Amino acid sequence: MTTNSPDAIAAINHFVDQSLSYGNDAEAILQGIAADPTCVVANAHAAAHYLSLESAEAKNQAAPYLQAAKKYLLQANEREKLYVYGISAWASGDIDRAIAYHEEIAEKFPRDIASVQRGQYHYFYLGDKEGLLNIAEKVFFSNRENHYLYGMIAFGLEQCHRLKEAEEWGRKATEMNRHDPWAHHAVAHVMETQGRLDEGIAWMESLSDTWENCNSLLYTHNWWHIALYYLEKEEIKKVLKLYDTHIWGRAWKESSKDQVGAISLLLRLELRGVDVGDRWQNIAPYLAPRIHEHALPFQDLHYVYALARAGQNDQVTKMLLSMQAYAKAAKPFIKRTWNEVVLPAARGMVAHARTDCHRAIAQLGSTLPRLYEIGGSHAQRELFEQVFLDAWLRTEQNHEALQLVEQPLAACNNLHSDKRKLTLNVNNLELTIKVDRAVHRPEKASHSY
Repeated sequence: MTTNSPDAIAAINHFVDQSLSYGNDAEAILQGIAADPTCVVANAHAAAHYLSLESAEAKNQAAPYLQAAKKYLLQANEREKLYVYGISAWASGDIDRAIAYHEEIAEKFPRDIASVQRGQYHYFYLGDKEGLLNIAEKVFFSNRENHYLYGMIAFGLEQCHRLKEAEEWGRKATEMNRHDPWAHHAVAHVMETQGRLDEGIAWMESLSDTWENCNSLLYTHNWWHIALYYLEKEEIKKVLKLYDTHIWGRAWKESSKDQVGAISLLLRLELRGVDVGDRWQNIAPYLAPRIHEHALPFQDLHYVYALARAGQNDQVTKMLLSMQAYAKAAKPFIKRTWNEVVLPAARGMVAHARTDCHRAIAQLGSTLPRLYEIGGSHAQRELFEQVFLDAWLRTEQNHEALQLVEQPLAACNNLHSDKRKLTLNVNNLELTIKVDRAVHRPEKASHSY
């Protein structure tokens, strides 16, 4: 690192550890900048921290640090320059270029795992599961002792449906260091995918004490996974309690990621016929600043649905128009996704929120085969497919709904389990879909209702 300040070096090391562990003290990087305002990589890390919050306000917070990093760039080494280029591309929305810089760092400087983490982040929100895994795997031999990398590889393996390997890597990471919440999270995905509900609850709850020093993103998200297990077990009171105490109750209410988790869980509850009370209305005031942000399409689809469920019709209209304008002017590499996937999906989600199920079906149907393009994990994107199925059930076209489960929904990898069931309750009609399938090959679904 290009600095003569031991305090700056210590702050950078601490920041990297906080970033990899999803800790709640990432802003300690500002102490490093105070110790050496000319330190390029410290300024770049600060910018990256704020950009990861994915909000307009945070993007403004990132700007002066990115400017400082660029100002002193001539004195930086090659690795630092590449990292600044990657963060700068992220700030300008050129995610494809940002990935290219992080890939170059992985090739030339494989010990820079913080850069690999940035690359994984971008691949995740582009829906590129192979890229997410590959960038971590390529640096493994230079980082055999680093448990964080084991957890990063574990999640990539899970997203690529290599479940047995994913669990092995995640468990190994946890053995190396029990305080690795991303590794816990990767194993949680595996168990949820395989329908191992009691095992999943035991695994996550036994490690939950280690999440107290996590940032709100991973604290609430790991508890969200626990809530999904209880939801599958139909322990609704437990799910609502987790929502009120750990998921929204402990959320940083202004955090986009925390908002998305809460919205997702409320929608899942409603798909099972649960009355969530005034919880939509409680979230809505925090979503007004999101209407024109469009930081991530995955987030936008959650926001617009929640606003519609909260009855904020004017804001829904504004957001849909804003999304349309954004799609028209979008960067070339995401333009098609926004126009052909995001916009119709948004209209479909709003229609479902308003119980206009025929319109929901018409808008969402064409998006399902390409839904991975909006980013998010399989477990997160499954929600949109459940909404589509719910719309069919509400139109009392159950035969068509079952065909949808057996064909396009399965082809979209909405059900990745070996043995799994999906239960929806619509107007007192309970449909339970039981699926036996291999990981890569969708099988025929059996059903009972």
